[in-house]
Amino acid sequence: MNGKSDNIESTDNKFAPAKNIALLNSKNIEQQLELYKLVLDNIYNGVVVVDANGYVIYFNKPYGQFLNVDPEAQIGKHVTDVIENTRMHIVVKTGKPEINVTQRIMGQDMVVQRIPIRKNDKIIAALGQVMFKDVSDVRKLAKKLCLLESKVKLYEQELISLRSTRYTFDSIVGASTTLINLKQVAQKAATTNFPILITGESGTGKEMFAQAIHNESGRRIQPFVRINCAAIPRELLESELFGYEKGAFTGARSDGKLGKLELANNGTLFLDEIGDLPLEMQPKLLRVLEEKEFERVGGNTPVRSEFRIIAASNQNLEEMIHEGRFRKDLFYRLNVIRIHIPSLRDRREDIIPIAEYLLKRIASDLSLPEIRLEEEAKEAIVEYDWPGNVRELSNVLERVVSSYIEGNTIKLDDLPPHISSRQNKTFNNIHNGILKDIHANAEMEAIKNALIGARYNKSEAARILGIHRTLLYKKMKRYNISMPQAI
Repeated sequence: MNGKSDNIESTDNKFAPAKNIALLNSKNIEQQLELYKLVLDNIYNGVVVVDANGYVIYFNKPYGQFLNVDPEAQIGKHVTDVIENTRMHIVVKTGKPEINVTQRIMGQDMVVQRIPIRKNDKIIAALGQVMFKDVSDVRKLAKKLCLLESKVKLYEQELISLRSTRYTFDSIVGASTTLINLKQVAQKAATTNFPILITGESGTGKEMFAQAIHNESGRRIQPFVRINCAAIPRELLESELFGYEKGAFTGARSDGKLGKLELANNGTLFLDEIGDLPLEMQPKLLRVLEEKEFERVGGNTPVRSEFRIIAASNQNLEEMIHEGRFRKDLFYRLNVIRIHIPSLRDRREDIIPIAEYLLKRIASDLSLPEIRLEEEAKEAIVEYDWPGNVRELSNVLERVVSSYIEGNTIKLDDLPPHISSRQNKTFNNIHNGILKDIHANAEMEAIKNALIGARYNKSEAARILGIHRTLLYKKMKRYNISMPQAI
């Protein structure tokens, strides 16, 4: 008896490990099934599973809540008796999935998926899923995606335009020793990240040098962002530089706007006419240059931007410092590498090479044969002082080619009288600088007449003169033109 009992005990002990493993596996499977059920019952979407004959074998709680039915009570029913306009029983027969299609349920257009489930190439079930609460949600999402896509395209176009620098050092032509030395200094500056200050009269090619430096630098594939400090109204300059958050001020875009400092990240920021930067903006710019960090208008989150600064001015910044119109600390921050471009009258040996280069470009743009300069025309061009520098030279050549030239040679008589006339040339040589005074007096009289004609309405006077109101204010200050006390 005892022997038999011992044999039974020993047999049970022999199979005990296998039983324990089976129990553990069974428990793991139950836990996994419970986890899957919890997942399906807690997702936002409605889920139903049918067998190969279209009978419901699973129905999650969100779907039951939406249809106002007991999920457990739907098990075993045919899907057509549970869900209106269903095609689950069809999908399980055809084996063709139906993805993101609409289905009318309880008076609403729903977006659903119907997916056949296969095992060993045999369809054993189908999964149905209500993806969104209402088809209008999909329309809203599609609208948002369309808006985002439009924004991406807009920013891509803006970045392309920002990066579209036209000029390289090959574009800067001239034979003078001065220009050759300047190009060497600029090419060396391009290998550094130090700030650059380019000075010179209007029309000498300051932006051309800035673009050439950018294209020669390691930042060439990054944005070249230009901002003209004289052309942007004082009240808009801060938002143009720093950008703004949505709702920052009346008239602001609903989605905010990136500023030029942010767009220039990893690239080059070119501040043209830096001398016209308002005094109150100068310390803000100085802080950005020192810390490469700023906040958008209406925001409080710091934004970092790593850019190279190139500034340009046709004004004497040192004099402006003495007059209290430009900050000394900002000047020192900008004036690390100085490039001064002399006027054309100070490097006359560059005039003909530049003129010939411009004529080649004009001929190419107009699909014309090569345009040449007659010797007398060359002499007249060299002797003229060109107060507007390269910009004026380009303007004169374009006018001559488009209006006066016959054939493909520019003769002396084709040039404007103030350039071709020997009397005017003598006048220029003897009275160098008087032309500027005549221009200034004429401009001052024009402003005074426009103000009188507009009854001292500055906006109307600016419209008459064809300039921006901010520029009118600056010119009135320059010529010390004040408004009558009675006005």
